[in-house]
Amino acid sequence: MNEDNSKLLIYQALPRLYGNVSGKNLPGGSIEENGCGKMSHFTCERLDDLRELGFTHVWYTGILEHATTTSYPGIMHDHPDVVKGRAGSPYAIKDYYDVDPDLADDPEERREEFRQLVERTHASGLGVIIDFVPNHLARQYQSDCSPQLEEDFGERDNRDMRFRRDNNFYYLTDQMLVIGSDYGPEPSAYSEYPARATGNDVFHAHPSRDDWYDTVKLNYGVDPDTGVGHFDEPVPDTWDKMYHILYHWAMQGVDGFRCDMAEMVPVPFWHWVIRRLHPDFPQLLFIGEIYQPWRYREYLDAGLDYLYDKVGLYDTLIGVLRGERAASDITTVWQSQEGLSGRMLHFMENHDEQRLASDFIVGTGAKGIPAVAVSALIDGGPMMIYFGQMLGEHGMDEEGFSGRNGRTTIYDYWSMESMRALHQPALRTEEQRELRERYRRLLELVRYPVFDHGLFFDLMYAVGDRLDPGRQYAFLRYRPGKLALVVANFADHTADLALPLPRHAFDTLHCQEGRSCRMLDFQSGDEEVVTLESDRPYTIRVRPHDYGVLLFTPPESLLPRVR
Repeated sequence: MNEDNSKLLIYQALPRLYGNVSGKNLPGGSIEENGCGKMSHFTCERLDDLRELGFTHVWYTGILEHATTTSYPGIMHDHPDVVKGRAGSPYAIKDYYDVDPDLADDPEERREEFRQLVERTHASGLGVIIDFVPNHLARQYQSDCSPQLEEDFGERDNRDMRFRRDNNFYYLTDQMLVIGSDYGPEPSAYSEYPARATGNDVFHAHPSRDDWYDTVKLNYGVDPDTGVGHFDEPVPDTWDKMYHILYHWAMQGVDGFRCDMAEMVPVPFWHWVIRRLHPDFPQLLFIGEIYQPWRYREYLDAGLDYLYDKVGLYDTLIGVLRGERAASDITTVWQSQEGLSGRMLHFMENHDEQRLASDFIVGTGAKGIPAVAVSALIDGGPMMIYFGQMLGEHGMDEEGFSGRNGRTTIYDYWSMESMRALHQPALRTEEQRELRERYRRLLELVRYPVFDHGLFFDLMYAVGDRLDPGRQYAFLRYRPGKLALVVANFADHTADLALPLPRHAFDTLHCQEGRSCRMLDFQSGDEEVVTLESDRPYTIRVRPHDYGVLLFTPPESLLPRVR
């Protein structure tokens, strides 16, 4: 199969949990009690395996030093009242220039160990993505690794002003931060005066437990009372600080950034910083976490390469899996994103969302396969898989701060059952082995050229009476010489379908009709020589909670290998 395409396949992993196979899971336990994964657990062998599966990048989530209750020589722990869990949130950054010491075998060598991780990743042919968290930082932020001439955040702020263009923070003047009674049985001992606005735009001094109370909102020159931005040159001080942070990590070999809550940072900043970085790092990737579809184009125009496809494809597919939406609703997603094909990052799991195999979605990884297939095959945009997903991680542990919510904790020290099975294959169940093989085959199919930048044609309007539009979805992908018919079956029963290719599809895709082709059923391995004709039905059997693909290629071409 031709692997020389440009479709990004991203493997997201939280190093704190990835390599921890201790199995000592005390809810709310310390690092000594529960253990912790290390950067060294991403061995050459593991990284080579990811590359062989077809991944192009690894997103190492939680690399930067962040708020925590754990102490190290030279690194004081944070006040527990402004730390979520024992390990702390990877998004409450305590030093933008430093590496989380939890992740190092020798904490004093943590930056060198990260350099080695980057080197191993690149040697395996993979790119490195880390988080860039521009909107907020930890309450007790203090950098001891920033360049000598770089002033710390807030160092020159006028704390008597609620808003000042070159302040790094917003100050709630004459108010003391109050950590509410829902944080614990006793009033908080943490003191902050004057209080600073909380990361999720809480501009009062009483953030709740559901707020991002462990973080402080950064000021990019936007007046919070009027919404007016003050961006004239010289740019606001926060902009300049963030440029230097990005430049630093790009110099360390980082290939891209997943930009946390990019939509909470003004668009002009993105345009300015990306344009400034690109002459030195032209291939640097920026993936924006955006949840406002009406703003997609302005962030892409500002220079972000890809955006989260959460409120579009992800939410729709979750609704279909749960039986709350019709499969035909997928049609509305691509219609609403016209002109954005290939610019949206597709995923079915990440650190913010509930696991497919959790009790909150479908209860088993196998039932999530048709949604993953649609997500992977519908266009040439990047696709992301979350660690544990390919082994059906349930996410139903009660880890501590995170609780039993169907998500994998980002706040606690923990050992995941799926990661123990990953690192110790003898522990894998038959169900896990079968699920991983299904993912392997899907990732192999994704690398087939038609799924890179091939054109897309929705079949639902033309074949809606030939299938169940509530539980089945069908579409075509095409590039010259190669055509694929894809069917996702979300139903509990096998679908035996005879689907025609409408004449309009041939016209739209500029696909030649009447030529002889080899037709391969990717799942069964059956193949035959057929003639491409409009309105002729082509038969395909799709198992329950699965997907089917018919691949049409010239008679002399090599078809994808089937295992």
